Amino acid sequence: MTEPTKKRRLDPDTVMGMLKRILSENGRDYVRDYVFAAICLAIVAATTAFTAWIMEIVINEAFANQRADVVWLICGSIFAAFLLRGLASYGQAVLLAKVGNNLVARYQKRLFDQLMALSVGFYSDNRSAQIAAQISQNVIGIRDVLNLTITSLARDLLTLVALIGVMLSKDWLLTLIVFTVAPPLLLALRYISKRLRSATRDAVELNSSVQAAMQETVQGITIVKSFTMEDVLRVRMNRLIDAAEGRANRIIRLTERTSPLTETLAGLAISGVLAYAAFRSIYGDVLPGAFFAFVTALLLAYEPAKRLARLQVSLERAVVNARMIYEILDIQPQQADRPGAKPLMMGKGEVVLEGVNFSYQQGDPILRDVSFTAHAGRTTALVGPSGAGKSTVISLVPRFYDPEAGRILIDGQDIADVTKQSLRAAIAYVSQQPYLFEGSIRDNIRYGRPDATDTEIEEAARRANAHDFILTQPRGYDTPVGENGITLSGGQRQRLSIARALVRNAPILLLDEATSALDTESEALVQRALETAMQGRTVIVIAHRLSTIARADKIVVMQAGRVAEEGRHDDLVTKTDGIYARFHNMQMLGIDGFDESDALPQPVSSKGQMS
Repeated sequence: MTEPTKKRRLDPDTVMGMLKRILSENGRDYVRDYVFAAICLAIVAATTAFTAWIMEIVINEAFANQRADVVWLICGSIFAAFLLRGLASYGQAVLLAKVGNNLVARYQKRLFDQLMALSVGFYSDNRSAQIAAQISQNVIGIRDVLNLTITSLARDLLTLVALIGVMLSKDWLLTLIVFTVAPPLLLALRYISKRLRSATRDAVELNSSVQAAMQETVQGITIVKSFTMEDVLRVRMNRLIDAAEGRANRIIRLTERTSPLTETLAGLAISGVLAYAAFRSIYGDVLPGAFFAFVTALLLAYEPAKRLARLQVSLERAVVNARMIYEILDIQPQQADRPGAKPLMMGKGEVVLEGVNFSYQQGDPILRDVSFTAHAGRTTALVGPSGAGKSTVISLVPRFYDPEAGRILIDGQDIADVTKQSLRAAIAYVSQQPYLFEGSIRDNIRYGRPDATDTEIEEAARRANAHDFILTQPRGYDTPVGENGITLSGGQRQRLSIARALVRNAPILLLDEATSALDTESEALVQRALETAMQGRTVIVIAHRLSTIARADKIVVMQAGRVAEEGRHDDLVTKTDGIYARFHNMQMLGIDGFDESDALPQPVSSKGQMS
């Protein structure tokens, strides 16, 4: 499956296949831990069986035959068995918890690496909050599949086998009577597990939707309050929560249907055994020791038998979670480096677009045969109405997306043939909407170049006109920025974003309306700083304001996904019937930006992608 297409669905009937896959990926790394845990669980099983087996000696020798000489030996052996079982239980519990936590951490790292490898297109088609919620809901499924299997086989199955051995040694006929309840129980559990499978997946998806909706509401709380959306969102959230609650209740009803069934059948078996044994003791004059040992083994076998009976139901739930994690891990990154891709060999930094076509959706073209050259060490400005394709051009240069036709060259090298790491290392990017990460102001600027010194960070902040306002923050450069910089104004966040690009010191600079969030005074200061930073670099800048455009070495006017005009400001403004000339006149009259009527009649994407 490719990234942006529908989610991959694994075979719903491959519980064993999922278990084999998880074991093949992880079993070798934990084989010693699981062997030790299995030994501990086997000790638990053996001591449990010993407790049942010794009951015959306790009853016959201590109570019926009244042999005081063996009482201390019996009591000492029982105490030793319980001590050994306690130590073994502790050892397996701690070890399995440690292995389980390591598995969760391992898959969280794998998921993060996978998310980093997926292209921007994947995130355009999937809500980020939904992805995060799905991961947090399901990642423990991998751990549960292995732990349920190990504990069920090494503890419950061994315990049950050992106790059945005790029961057979005491009375084989009673043992056969007990096993008459097994077939109907197994058939009922198989029916329940099939119905539980789809219900569990629906519940996970509904819970993910609830978490995602809550996260998005918190992130957009200012919009929620400013548009008085509280009641609308409350109704929507209540509907989601009610649906999730209903699905969870259905899962509980399905899961717990095993309880009355197992309890009824167990009660029938135990009462039958007691009646049979009582009549033998009353009318057959048989010593009660063997009977007590049998009943003890039967009662002790009840819990592991019940857990084993529910194993398939529990595994179904865990495997559903695991499958949903693998649905993400199995997505093939759409923009992997080509075989034999080489690092970009940077020269002067010339960027050339040759006949580039691109669309986000089939049949909805955004760029049509776009060709132009951004000369090395010069500034090329992209202008045009909304939807003309300017931001799409910017997004294609660092390979956020790949063109459907045509190619993009940097210093004569097709960027599709070079490694993405080397390509993006040569580019600094400032988007329309600056994004700040958790951490301090200094940390966010340093993301531009992790090895930048504090001096270089402060110099970049000065050139971005950010140094002064940073010093007014409570802890200066070490001030936490809050979630996505919520404690800062839009202009301040943008200046930090520009500082992050400047500290990168890359030969190619992409500016997607980098000054759009600044007031007039700050824009003028940052523009002067950017002019200094642009010297000697190849700059592609999107802007609507003449203050940004007029100084560009080349202006590329785009309209409906095509290059409509090219040239310098002085040349384009003299074309009385030109698009740029109309734009210039509008701004001179105080109208900011292009009029939508300038666009050609070709369709333009309305999906909300970069345009």
